[in-house]
Amino acid sequence: MHIETAPAKINLTLDVLYKRDDGYHEVEMVMTTIDLNDYLTFEKRQDNRIVLSSNYGFLPLGKKNLVYQAALIMQEYGAGGVNIHIDKNIPVSAGLGGGSSDAAATFRGMNTLFDLNLDINELARRSAEIGSDIPFCVYGGTRIAKGRGEMTQPLKKPVNAWVVLAKPGLSVSTKQIYQAVRKEKSNRGTKKMVEALNNGTYEDVIAALSNDLQNITRRRYKKVDSLLECFKQSKADGVLMSGSGPTVYGICKKEHQATQLFNAIKGICDEVYKVRLIG
Repeated sequence: MHIETAPAKINLTLDVLYKRDDGYHEVEMVMTTIDLNDYLTFEKRQDNRIVLSSNYGFLPLGKKNLVYQAALIMQEYGAGGVNIHIDKNIPVSAGLGGGSSDAAATFRGMNTLFDLNLDINELARRSAEIGSDIPFCVYGGTRIAKGRGEMTQPLKKPVNAWVVLAKPGLSVSTKQIYQAVRKEKSNRGTKKMVEALNNGTYEDVIAALSNDLQNITRRRYKKVDSLLECFKQSKADGVLMSGSGPTVYGICKKEHQATQLFNAIKGICDEVYKVRLIG
């Protein structure tokens, strides 16, 4: 048996540059991991089947699940049948990379369970076949991502800080949000964030927070717009939507500040979390 941790991620920046000929959008973004985790338990089977289970009743447990697809790829390298239990804590369809992180944990976990000794770069390369965010999640930490998001390089981790996350009770169509991007001009915030992480202060990192999709999503979903305003009024140091949404987060330097923010947001949103940046 082997247990693997699958941390959530947030976007510190997300620049959408242009639509490519293959239908994907060219992006540049900075992502970092946070202390909100799913846990995957792996056990060998006597047969060659892949069997998924979860504490979350609405999770698909067949071939549509990225975990299943990751396990199939690992079987190409000699992994056998496996039982995989997914203990979900990361909100689903939240812009926090939960599904991608679970798939990344499957690449790492089966590599360990079956003593395959595959290089992490090989795991990341193969993971890009099933999801653009999965290579980042294979590595973890703080990284700049380019292309579809699959080409990543490590960055210096952000300063220690607290993050309060809030997911409103709705799902966002990522496809529809990206389809609206052509009408928007990119903020090109990633370059500023890389400079802030490498050479700047906490305040520089906060000033560089940027997401090209935020205004598109907030115009379409009033709950997201309201959450962003509530976070700003509650005096978080920095406020941003993660990914295409709907999750909004606030960054605080001090824990007592994060606790006050958590309590303020908890009154208007059911799914609220107070976690650490672990980048």
